[in-house]
Amino acid sequence: MEQMKKIIALLENGQHKEALNEYNEVLKYGMPDEKFLLGEELFQLGFLDEAKALFENLLELYPEEGELLVLLGEIFIEAGDEEEAILMLERIPETDSVFPEALLLLADLYQFQGLFEVSEQKLLQAKEILPDEIVIDFALGELYSEQGEITKAILAYESVLKEKTEVNGVNIYHRLADLLSTSGAFEEALPYYEKALDEKLEIDTLFGYAFTALQGEYYRAAIEKFLALKELDPEYHSLYLPLAQAYEREEELEKSFETIMLGINQDEFNKELYHFGGRIAVKLGKEQEAEELFRGALALDPGFIEAALALNKLFLHQEKYEMVVDLIRALEIQEEEEPQLIWDEAVALQRLEDYRNALDKYELAYTYLKNNEGFLTDYGYFLIEEGKTERAGEIFKQLVKKDPTNEEYLDVLARLTDMEY
Repeated sequence: MEQMKKIIALLENGQHKEALNEYNEVLKYGMPDEKFLLGEELFQLGFLDEAKALFENLLELYPEEGELLVLLGEIFIEAGDEEEAILMLERIPETDSVFPEALLLLADLYQFQGLFEVSEQKLLQAKEILPDEIVIDFALGELYSEQGEITKAILAYESVLKEKTEVNGVNIYHRLADLLSTSGAFEEALPYYEKALDEKLEIDTLFGYAFTALQGEYYRAAIEKFLALKELDPEYHSLYLPLAQAYEREEELEKSFETIMLGINQDEFNKELYHFGGRIAVKLGKEQEAEELFRGALALDPGFIEAALALNKLFLHQEKYEMVVDLIRALEIQEEEEPQLIWDEAVALQRLEDYRNALDKYELAYTYLKNNEGFLTDYGYFLIEEGKTERAGEIFKQLVKKDPTNEEYLDVLARLTDMEY
């Protein structure tokens, strides 16, 4: 045992050559218990090849020793050799005391490979042997959660909670809360987040609570938790957008806008912050700030359709029709990706009295928007202005089919019909 301690001390002091000489002595001439303990120490220190050699040496002496097979299996797992690990673990007989441990390791390996049914079989087999072992329940919860089998996962985690609130460093309350939140059970998730926070105050748990409260429309609770998170870690970039959204839902627009600007200071390359900030600025009547924010979003992503549409809408409202046309032609967006842009350009060209090009754009937009009542209305009236009454009549017939009681459509169609005779 003294030689083992000497080897570990040499390794910790960086004297690897001297340690290797001592290690070779143990490998060749050491007693079995000395080899075993040294192998465990080296495994923990990350010297996988050296530990493996010791355990393989021992396995020649004790070929049916399950504990050695488990340790070698773990070494192969650490080394990324999954197939060898499986072969090693599958050698362990059911009568061995370490058989349940081997089943858990095999379940992890098969789960990693995407063989969920095989993984489940191994875990259920282990549970038959050790029905009260909560580590198995936890592993089942993790497996079912990954598969999206929410009900089974919840039952497994609840079994764990009967004895422990934490397994392998994982807070089970937090796991359950996240699982319920992901499945849309926002109200049911919140008490579990509260219990997780009672166990330990962590920023990820706070964010999960706040975001779930936002999704569940508990806006004041969401704001409270987001602000607590901001106090703990103002550089937690993900909090700013949902906090601004919560303020918007509570109609606290100035606070929403201030939050977005703080978020941009923390995360200047987040296009969603710019886009949302632009939307709030429009609501506040801050049109110059809105334009700058929308342009900021497009500078980060020239193909950001939502920001382009919002900026276009602002320009149309401001009657800046030339800017609408310039923006659309500068965008890295294919026409078929967003027909609304073609419609916007048609309207802008119409207002600029470029009727020929406006007609081309209306006709192109019709390809994509023939079922959009708002577009058909704009298109129909434009055709009337251009004297294309026959085509306008066809468009208003479509509108009447969509809304047979609309007096305006009926009146226009009647006048167009009279004009044909």
